[in-house]
Formats: sequence, C-alpha cells, structure tokens
Amino acid sequence: MEKLWNKLKTGLRKYCAENGFDKVIIGLSGGLDSATCAVLAADVLGGENVTAIMMKTRYTSDLSLNIAREISALNGLKYHELNIEPLVEAEIGFLQQAFGAEVRGITKENLQARIRGQLLMAWSNQNGGLVLACGNKSEALTGYCTLYGDTCGGLMPIGNVYKTTIFELAKWRNTQGRVLPESVITRAPSAELAAGQIDENSLPPYAVLDAVLKLLYDEHKTIAEAVAVGFEQTLVERVNTLIKRSAFKRKQTAEALAI
Repeated sequence: MEKLWNKLKTGLRKYCAENGFDKVIIGLSGGLDSATCAVLAADVLGGENVTAIMMKTRYTSDLSLNIAREISALNGLKYHELNIEPLVEAEIGFLQQAFGAEVRGITKENLQARIRGQLLMAWSNQNGGLVLACGNKSEALTGYCTLYGDTCGGLMPIGNVYKTTIFELAKWRNTQGRVLPESVITRAPSAELAAGQIDENSLPPYAVLDAVLKLLYDEHKTIAEAVAVGFEQTLVERVNTLIKRSAFKRKQTAEALAI
C-alpha cells in the first residue's frame, strides 16, 4: 500500500505542477472515496491548500457530517458546509412544471449530484483551484456515478484504484498517522441520494464485484472463462453488461492517475 500511495502522491504532485495548480477543491461527502482523495491532496499540497466542501441535503446523515468535519480537522483542510436542499427543491419544482409530471427516481437523485458538481466548478471559477473528482475504478467501470455530477473535475486521483483496494489503502494510511476516523472505513458505502440508499442495493458486494471486474476488464477474460473461475453466470453477465453500458460515461470523465 505504501508503494501505491506514493505513486498517487507523485502523480497528483506532477499533474498540479504541470497545470499550474497549487490548491485543490473536493466535495467531501463523508464517504471513503472523497476522504481518501482529501487526505492524499493534503499529503501532497498541505491541508491549507485543500478546500473541502460538504454539500448536505435531507438525505445526508449525521454520521457523514461528523466524518467530514473530523477529516477536515485532522488534516487541516479549509472546510465549508453548505445546505443545498433549497437548490434541489427549487430545481425539482421548476422541472415538475417543465415536465408536467412528478420528478421521480434517478432523475431526482442525479439532480443532487449535478448541483454539487456545479457548485464545485463555480467555487473553482471564483476562487481558483483544481476540482478533484473522487470516483474509483469500480464505479467508473460499472457506471455507478452521475455524469456531470460526481464525475465533475479536472483529475480523478483514484480513478484507477478498485474500491476494495481503497479500503486497504485507507487502513494503511491511518497506520502512518491518524488522518481518517475509523467510521469512514467501516461504514457501508452510500451515495446518500435517497432514503436508506447503500451501494450494495445497486451493485454486488465490492469484494465480488472487483474480482469479476478484474477478470473481465483487466485480464480480458470471456464470460465463460470468468464463470469457470467459480462465479455465477448471471452475476458475470450482469457485470459485463454494466461495463458495456457505461462506456460512454468513461469517455467523458476526468483523467485518472496512472498506477
């Protein structure tokens, strides 16, 4: 994990230097991915050069708020907490008039992510700084992200790191000095875009998902070959479909650091 962390640090430092950035902006959600990116950025640029913005809605848990605050305190980040619920409600009201129908499901969920992306980019325009997109490889390959929402940014530092590896990376980094609350590592991953939402309601468990993704995407195995390893055919087919259907998103996401 130390080697990987150092590669990410080197990559982020080089990217910022080559593109003239000495500070970055992150949407700090209370989840592990944005937490890891925030700590990485603080290690590279110093916490005083990392602006962390928590953009809460009615679905944001107290746990997420407490985690975001603690990460910012531990790493000396410039922390801002914004209530975006009025913006979400205003846009829902506008769209209901435009559609002539209720705004439902994924449309409503993605509005929140896109408002957050818009605010991060506006913050960058107003104050300077590179916006970091905090998605991981598992999400990118399966399309578990919102185009023009949480994919907004100039660089995706952990975009080539699988979610299972990020858990291990975060645990390792904490052994070098406590920079993350334990709760951000142990909590069930959630986008918090709807009541009771967790990632595994939409995706297979990450340990299983990542193993199948590595076979199909990294090793270019066929469905039959992945099934021969011991995975259920319906699962492999589902993951394969997710990879294919989300290819258009990957073409439009920020550059991921090479590892």
